[in-house]
Amino acid sequence: MCRKGEVQHHHFNAIVDQLPEGATLVFNNTKVIPARIVLHKPTGARIEIFLLEPLAPSRVHEEVMITRNTCTWKCMIGNAKKWKKGVPLVNESLKLTAIRTGENEVTFEWEGMTFSELLEEIGKIPLPPYIQREIEQEDKERYQTVYSKLDGAVAAPTAGLHFTNEIMEELKANSIPIQYVTLHVSAGTFQPIKAENITQHPMHNEQVWIQRHTIESLLSSSKTITVGTTSMRTLESLYWFGVRLHHKMENFHIRKEDPYELPAIDRNAALKHVLDYMDRYELDQLGGQTEIFLYPGYTFKMCDGIITNFHMPNSTLILLIAAFIGEDWRKVYQEALDNDYRFLSYGDSSLLIP
Repeated sequence: MCRKGEVQHHHFNAIVDQLPEGATLVFNNTKVIPARIVLHKPTGARIEIFLLEPLAPSRVHEEVMITRNTCTWKCMIGNAKKWKKGVPLVNESLKLTAIRTGENEVTFEWEGMTFSELLEEIGKIPLPPYIQREIEQEDKERYQTVYSKLDGAVAAPTAGLHFTNEIMEELKANSIPIQYVTLHVSAGTFQPIKAENITQHPMHNEQVWIQRHTIESLLSSSKTITVGTTSMRTLESLYWFGVRLHHKMENFHIRKEDPYELPAIDRNAALKHVLDYMDRYELDQLGGQTEIFLYPGYTFKMCDGIITNFHMPNSTLILLIAAFIGEDWRKVYQEALDNDYRFLSYGDSSLLIP
């Protein structure tokens, strides 16, 4: 862990003792779906379809996962040159037909089960691209947090993989407040920064959901520790939606430019704007889209600490860490290297408090 520049080393099962007094932990309860689908043309050509986000009959992941008969997704398509628009790919045993209906769009048609059940039959868990091996049976559980609940992510919020059922019970036994948010992690989380000017880096939209009682809890919490960068981006996006509401913009779509263009307001005022909005429309949960991009120079509004893994160079995630703890990030990462810490999704963890 790193607290105000001081680095210490602990086993993760001591996390409860390291949390600041009065802190609320915020977890991302998204659930990874088997988003990789491999189909073949009659010629034998292999076509890989990687689900990114649903388009129809709904853009809400949970609604599409329980739909039957047909749905359309935005996808990445492997070997796309060999699959023309309008040409069906068929899996006879599952009575599944996939039709490329746009440059990056695929419509699926099938019979007799929900789309979630179909994916369990034909899909594969999408391990990160730097894990260059086929999925193993244990990945189906290992690459999923013990508190995952809502289907929709194509990558795990990996900071949460360290939390076992036993640690969750210990948090409860020590009366440490826990809240859950949902950010359905997109494939964009693995996209390296190639632009010389980081502001030109394209950010993917990700769907977020936040419950009313969570927002009310955040208003009364003295300290907030997010479990993972996805939870952190969700809370910071929530704040900026409150700012948008303050400026009479009701669309919950946080652009990557918003934190650097919109005038900031008081944190609690922003949350109260959100609750007023939910009252006005009689909402118990709030859904939106975010492409928030947090890099050095950003001032965090909602978060007092983060539990996170060690990230890749040239990634948006390491920029977020550098923004959060400043130049101390170099000290933290050097300590990790010097002590043979494991990096990336199945790696070790850190608790960072600026």
